[in-house]
Amino acid sequence: MRVLRASGHRVMPWKNGGGSTTQIAVAPEGAGLEAFDWRVSMADVAGDGPFSSFPGIDRTLAILSGAGMRLDIAGRASLELKAASAPAAFPADVPTAATLIDGPIRDLNVMTRRGGFAHKVTRHEARAVVSAPAGGFTLVLSRMAGLVVAEAAGAAVELGLDDAVRLDGPATLTPGGDGAFFVIELWPVIASARL
Repeated sequence: MRVLRASGHRVMPWKNGGGSTTQIAVAPEGAGLEAFDWRVSMADVAGDGPFSSFPGIDRTLAILSGAGMRLDIAGRASLELKAASAPAAFPADVPTAATLIDGPIRDLNVMTRRGGFAHKVTRHEARAVVSAPAGGFTLVLSRMAGLVVAEAAGAAVELGLDDAVRLDGPATLTPGGDGAFFVIELWPVIASARL
């Protein structure tokens, strides 16, 4: 179990220069925006505009705070995304634009390099039992104070707002108050399956 405290997250500019993002975790460690295998971050969005393009990347987006946004993804119908909505998955290399519903928002972005890694993002508000996917691992992002994460091996940690933890096996997550938490499953794509 590896804890990633909010105070240690890295703030950096968006790829298109239109705002800032808070990087929670990336692989390989220290990889830039052109060379990551996977990346988990939060972005503060203050205005309408286009998304940065990431060739060969798949993305999942969830609203963490604010009224939400309308997503216009090329080839799809407009999608309204709010805090209570299920996370939305789409290719990060198709033209995409966002229109804010009512003021600034903060969102969660999970991105994986297509053909190398895959991911799944789930939003929870109640106690949950999670297990790392076969051949992969799980990141948990807390959007509340006092989320208790206990591994099957007996280790436990308490997470505050925007803290995260990496799990390589099963764990029980117990909320310590109101709010949500996100379970992000990441796993490598088996080479033979890409042939």
